[in-house]
Amino acid sequence: MRKLATLFVFLSVISLCVFSEEEPQNHPIHIAVPSLTISPEARGAGMGDVGAATTADVSSQFWNPAKYVFIESNAGMSFSFTPWLRKLVEDINLSYLVGYWKFNEKRALSASLRYFSLGEIVMYDWSGNDWGSAYPNELAADVAYSQRLFENFSAAVALRFIYSDLNNGKNMSGGTEVYPGIAVGADVAMYYRLPIQVYSGDANWALGFNLSNIGSKITYDKSASSSFIPTNLRLGTSFEYPIDEYQRISINADAYKYLVPTVDYLKTADNRDYYNDMTALQGMLSSFYDAPGGFKEEMQEITWSVGAEYAYNNQFFVRAGYFNEHAYKGNRKFFTAGAGFKLNVFQLDASYVVSIAQTNPLDQTLRFSLSFDLYGLKNLIR
Repeated sequence: MRKLATLFVFLSVISLCVFSEEEPQNHPIHIAVPSLTISPEARGAGMGDVGAATTADVSSQFWNPAKYVFIESNAGMSFSFTPWLRKLVEDINLSYLVGYWKFNEKRALSASLRYFSLGEIVMYDWSGNDWGSAYPNELAADVAYSQRLFENFSAAVALRFIYSDLNNGKNMSGGTEVYPGIAVGADVAMYYRLPIQVYSGDANWALGFNLSNIGSKITYDKSASSSFIPTNLRLGTSFEYPIDEYQRISINADAYKYLVPTVDYLKTADNRDYYNDMTALQGMLSSFYDAPGGFKEEMQEITWSVGAEYAYNNQFFVRAGYFNEHAYKGNRKFFTAGAGFKLNVFQLDASYVVSIAQTNPLDQTLRFSLSFDLYGLKNLIR
């Protein structure tokens, strides 16, 4: 598929994590490598993009790697595929591969690889001359270690390598060269799960915390300018209730905030320089008080989502959720639905997004995850 593109398109991909109309009161947060914020798997996506405190599964690496020590199987892996802007193009997608291994009941190691392809882009200069095709992409690889510190409490640390190539070495602007960007980041996560005895069985209440993508800024022009990667703080809670011996239902909620400065640098050159000169740590600290609208606007930067999951005999799953982002911070508002089926050591999950506000790149998108219980598969083969 062929798409016309200029430098403006690429800079939009680099800098915007949200899409908003140009109004005076709008101050969208600008980040690089926005693909790191996309929910890569179908289970959490089917519940409105929640996962900080939900029960542990193979794809916990993205939401909260501290959950792995509470997962039942000792090893597993999953592959997920997410189409992007499917109503407009056919070659933009996100692929996600993740796996984990438990040493014992207290320690686990996990890793994931995500690849975001922007497909083929045919580039033209301002005079209309064809500069050929580019195949921009973003890649992130990470590894995490999880440790159970107490009976009901665990923590994890993840290290991440980020590579963003937006033009395959081509000079798109006719002036400034655009180079691949490289950054490193880390996650710090915690998880607390408390069993509660109820008349119908064992319920569970959980809290989750994940401070993710703490790391360097990224540059595409050899440090002439720099952008923040999507550092964010996610908090979540979950309550899982047994209806009877076979049926369970969970209610889940997440809230997160980007720890990236809200700098109105589009107004003056001084503000642009201020944004570029800030360190990653300065950006994280200032993100709590720098919104032009004060405390009210800081609260607007908190995005929240809720979701529910019904499970029958731990084999059939039905999910639904809602995601809400403030109108001045991107205005993404959508409902989600999902389903899952587990058979022995295999599980297939699917989710669907229905946007109710402005156009969402994932609107009316069906995504899939296929998971394998490697430990169970090993025993099955024997």
